Amino acid sequence: MSLRIGNTAPDFTAQTTQGTLNFHEWIGDSWCILFSHPKDFTPVCTTELGYMAKLKPEFDKRNTKVIGLSVDPVDNHTAWSKDIEETQGAAPNYPMIGDEKLEVAKLYDMLPAELEGTAEGRTPADNATVRSVFIIGPDKKIKAMLIYPMTSGRDFNEVLRLLDSVQLTAKHTVATPVNWRPGEDVIIPPSVSDEEAKQKYPQGFTTLKPYLRTVKQPS
Repeated sequence: MSLRIGNTAPDFTAQTTQGTLNFHEWIGDSWCILFSHPKDFTPVCTTELGYMAKLKPEFDKRNTKVIGLSVDPVDNHTAWSKDIEETQGAAPNYPMIGDEKLEVAKLYDMLPAELEGTAEGRTPADNATVRSVFIIGPDKKIKAMLIYPMTSGRDFNEVLRLLDSVQLTAKHTVATPVNWRPGEDVIIPPSVSDEEAKQKYPQGFTTLKPYLRTVKQPS
C-alpha cells in the first residue's frame, strides 16, 4: 500500500530497545516522529541517531515522541548505541524498533511488500530505501513525510521546523511561507474570506495579492 499525507499511519506491534510496544497505543495523545535506517553500524545513521538524542528535549517540549527503526535485531541496536555514544557524545534516548523480519519497513512502503526473507545477509545497499521520516499526529494520521538517499544525512533541525509548522497549521487556519521560522508572519489561506479574516484578525493583516495575505503568527 502506498502511503500519503492524510492516511492513517499503519499500526503494528514490535520489539524495541525499550521493550515491546503497540505503535498507536504508544503514541497516545502525542505527536510522533518515526525515522528509519537501512542497517546498524552504518556511518551516516550513526551521526543521525546521536544528533537526534541531543535534540530530543526539543521534541519533548512539543509533545512529540521520537522512535527510530533499523532493519536489524534489537540486540544489534543495543551494541550500536555504545558506538553512537562514543563517537557522537549521546546514545539514543528513545526506542529503536528491531525490524529484522522487515515487517514495519514493508508496512510503511519502504521495501516492497512481496520481498521475501529477513534482515539476515542483507546489506545497507539492499535496504537503501529505508530512509524515511514520518510526522504523525495524535489522530494517528500522517502529517508529513521526508525520504532521503542513503548517502545524505538528514537535517533534524528542519524536521523540527516542519513539526512546528504542522502543529501550528493544525491548531490555526493558517499556512507557513517559504523558509518560515516560529514567530514570523504566516499566510491566511484562500479558503478564509476577507470578512472571516477581519473577524479572526481584528489587529489587521497585509494583502499582497487577493490570494496572498499575511498576518502575525497566532499565539
